[in-house]
Amino acid sequence: MLPQEIIRKKRDGGVLSDAEIEHFIEGLTDGTITEGQAAAFAMAVFFRGMEMPERIALTRAMMESGAVLDWSRDGLNGPVVDKHSTGGVGDKVSLMLGPMAAACGCFVPMISGRGLGHTGGTLDKFDAIPGYQTQPDTALFRRVVREVGCAIIGQTADLAPADRRLYAIRDVTATVESIPLITASILSKKLAAGLQGLVMDVKTGNGAFMATIEESRELADSIVRVASGAGVRTIALITDMNQVLGHAAGHATEMLEAIEYLTGKRRDSRLDQVARALVAEMLLAGGLCRTASEAMSRIETALSSGRAAETFARMVAALGGPGDLLERPDAHLAAAPLVKPCLPTQSGRIAAIDTRSVGVALIELGGGRLRAQDKIDHRVGFSDFRGLGEEVGPQQPICTVHAVDDAAWSRAAHAIQMAVRLTEGTVAVPSPIHERIAVD
Repeated sequence: MLPQEIIRKKRDGGVLSDAEIEHFIEGLTDGTITEGQAAAFAMAVFFRGMEMPERIALTRAMMESGAVLDWSRDGLNGPVVDKHSTGGVGDKVSLMLGPMAAACGCFVPMISGRGLGHTGGTLDKFDAIPGYQTQPDTALFRRVVREVGCAIIGQTADLAPADRRLYAIRDVTATVESIPLITASILSKKLAAGLQGLVMDVKTGNGAFMATIEESRELADSIVRVASGAGVRTIALITDMNQVLGHAAGHATEMLEAIEYLTGKRRDSRLDQVARALVAEMLLAGGLCRTASEAMSRIETALSSGRAAETFARMVAALGGPGDLLERPDAHLAAAPLVKPCLPTQSGRIAAIDTRSVGVALIELGGGRLRAQDKIDHRVGFSDFRGLGEEVGPQQPICTVHAVDDAAWSRAAHAIQMAVRLTEGTVAVPSPIHERIAVD
């Protein structure tokens, strides 16, 4: 089978066979498919879509492009569950969620990704921790999950290698927002991790890849149906991304917010609602709790007792990071040379935020990639970002910008001012959680 003929068939709206999809993914894995061919395939799928059987075949082929973990011999005394987000601006939920779920009795082998498009990646945020191994070998990964309860890492060399290559190409070819490709990318990694349950956080709004609730429902339904069909109990929550989630966007800035959340120093209410709701679904999917109220009670105990924070600290140390990150985050998380507030051009309440533009501004600060091989500056970003309905003015900045110099700060501050619309009236703030989707 010639790669260009497979691309041509999909470009012209044809339905690919299982054999054609498997052949293309084999070539993507062994390198016989070129980067240009992979980009053309992604663009063809972006415009032509895929039928459900094609999505299942693509997911299976990408999952089977490497090793598939089996936890049955590890003697785990709890369910193996995970969560995945479709990505957003300031979405640091995974940083806290893994340790929270583990402190409640789950085992969380979280295979995370890097930034896509205007959204930040969980893996990039952990790269802000000096020494933390985001690419450990499988033996260390399994040991940390077994002994700590969770490990948040990137794809190891032998887990879904086809996805790792296609993921990087999609990021720089404007083919991120494809429901079949997103479905296969997420589930190939998650199913390869040997999960018993999966909870999806599908973002919707102007900072999400799926801007409308209809698109988000379609994606959530696709993921739930494909994963459930593979035997993994899967639940999806559609959550709001019409503003920065939490008060920080960046890498070191978001890591600091996650530490403050876990230690109880500071908790943004919207971020807290989303994190607890997702962990509760993990406990329900794993069979640890029978009701939502029981799950919420267990989560509160994990946070208030300090077990969740302790689990995070143990995971960081076990994967090579500093043992005192929680106690001395400022000593380990690199700071930007210039930290300066961004003031609004006038006073008022925030009526709307172009959240995608905030993500783009972070990339232009150096906190994202223009090309797959680009390096990220983990120091830059935003903190103390005001949300919808909050007042801003001469004494109340929109946010604080962390930049490398005055010129970068000026460009970012202008972008933020342009991304925020103010009003003198009242503002209706959307609920952070819109819908729940599951297969009956």
